[in-house]
Amino acid sequence: MDNQALAKEIIHHVGGEDNVQSLVHCATRLRFTLQDPSKPNKDKLENTEGIITVKESGGQFQVVIGNTVPEVYQAIGAISNILEDDKKTTDASTNESKGNIVGRVVDVISSIFAPLLGVMAGAGILKGLLLIADNLNWLDPAGSTYTILYAASDSLFYFLPLLLAVTTARKFGANVFTALTVAGALVYPTIVELEAQDAAIDFFGIPVVMMPYSSTVIPIILSVIMMSYVEKLSNRYIHQSVKNFLTPLISLVVMVPITLIVFGPIGVSIGNGIADALLAGFNFSPLLAGAALGAGWQLFVIFGVHWGLVPVFINNIAVYGQDGIKPAATASVFAQTGAAFGVFLKTKNKKLKALSGSATVTALFGITEPAVYGVTLRLKKPFIAGIIGGAVGGAIIGYGGTQAFASGAPGLLTLPIFYGPGGEGFFALILGITASFIISAVLTYMLGFDDPVEETVEEANTAIKDDNIESVDEQIFSPLEGEAIALTNVADPTFASEAMGQGIAIKPQTGRVVSPVNGTISVAFKTKHAIGIVSENGAELLIHVGIDTVQLDGQYFTSHIQQGDVVNIGDVLVAFDINKIKEAGYDVTTPIIVTNSNQYSTVDATAENQVKEKDSILTLVAKD
Repeated sequence: MDNQALAKEIIHHVGGEDNVQSLVHCATRLRFTLQDPSKPNKDKLENTEGIITVKESGGQFQVVIGNTVPEVYQAIGAISNILEDDKKTTDASTNESKGNIVGRVVDVISSIFAPLLGVMAGAGILKGLLLIADNLNWLDPAGSTYTILYAASDSLFYFLPLLLAVTTARKFGANVFTALTVAGALVYPTIVELEAQDAAIDFFGIPVVMMPYSSTVIPIILSVIMMSYVEKLSNRYIHQSVKNFLTPLISLVVMVPITLIVFGPIGVSIGNGIADALLAGFNFSPLLAGAALGAGWQLFVIFGVHWGLVPVFINNIAVYGQDGIKPAATASVFAQTGAAFGVFLKTKNKKLKALSGSATVTALFGITEPAVYGVTLRLKKPFIAGIIGGAVGGAIIGYGGTQAFASGAPGLLTLPIFYGPGGEGFFALILGITASFIISAVLTYMLGFDDPVEETVEEANTAIKDDNIESVDEQIFSPLEGEAIALTNVADPTFASEAMGQGIAIKPQTGRVVSPVNGTISVAFKTKHAIGIVSENGAELLIHVGIDTVQLDGQYFTSHIQQGDVVNIGDVLVAFDINKIKEAGYDVTTPIIVTNSNQYSTVDATAENQVKEKDSILTLVAKD
């Protein structure tokens, strides 16, 4: 299907031109904001030639196309008025005023917490290991070694308001350092002492109800959101010559007292109220509540609403020292892992077997997107088997009273966070996740699924000849210096599922991208974060610097190429500021994908952990 025909199909199946508020694209996806999210025909789109998959996230309807997305985007502009500036301006203001409140809330929460999940998991694992060491008398809690390690594990949670101030400020465009200062005031030693004194406190006669703010979530988020509007208002009316210091002054004088008087007590009360309501469900029937969460957690993840529970988990650990809700969600993770393993055992399709096998491994460590999006959800019956297995495992865990004592994404490495004093409830967790895995795997194997028919070698060769494609053995060299990781470990389900093609990913240590082949620049994105290259031998490559970095709109990137440029191995293509991109909250892991992988019998990635520019990272083996 040509690009214009595909563009017509997409417009029709997203509900027509009138249903599109705005459209942008990144390196692989068309990102629609729609008037009515119920109108798109997702099944039709996913079964349309030229579309890899469809995903709804953060209030956006995302159509994943691949390397030709710029051409399809332009084709949409050529046959419709969707890309006109006046339409986008009008619709953007409309969307701001009415919008999908659930999508907007989910987008806000995910943007605030997502950058912290990695370090939160690491700190949680360390805290869990220290709990085990204490219970087994391996370390003396009064000793200096334990104290130092505990400080390393607990500092993130104690100073959580400061970290949330940074991510919230970035999300709402507020001054990060002013937000940090407001958050610092909440945990300032004299403020902490005032709360501990339990005495009458006032601010110019206004009563102040003091609360403990270390490890809190909601107060600082509310405070920084309001501060962003105070800053905008101040900057509008204060002269440029003095606004750089007057605006922060006004923000501090206004926001610190308001936070302590209003947002602090309200935020703490809201967090405790939500937590108490959910805990009441577990107190009423831990078995039923555990079963419901074990069955539904991955459904929450698919729709993005699981982010709404993340602050609850953190709040429970901060207030009560433990959380009884999160453990049941762990059953859901291991259930989908088991379902993916069942697919691995049953499928006769070599590509699906490889995908489900790698997805099983990554899911065991808490990264379920490749398993869910790439395997179980696509095949439907395995996903249902995972829901059933998750319900059984969640019921066992809920009934056993398992608690989480630190934060971290559920997976094998984070199991120590569920090991509390005396190990109470830990056996129920092990039994629950084991039951979830086994039941889901067995049900998947027994129920079966529509196993994709594998193309024979003769059919593949015929198709290649018909398309005049000639595949040859080829080496792809590293465009970056850094740590090489499997593509399936990338924190983006579309890349990790290998739906875009096979390849490798690199966590860069230097801020530049060089050409991995002798070839031609096929796509030079205006946002500079991604490059398409076709090698002299026909390999089509996509280099995507970072995850979701399209949202930076070219900031911190410098391009040295244009579309159509002929490049040689080692030529500099793009320079980027690693530190600035990380500070903006983005993962700089860079996938290097062979988008025409189906034209090769094998795409072998290097086994080296560290690579330098121009090291061999991929070997492409031609089909016979």
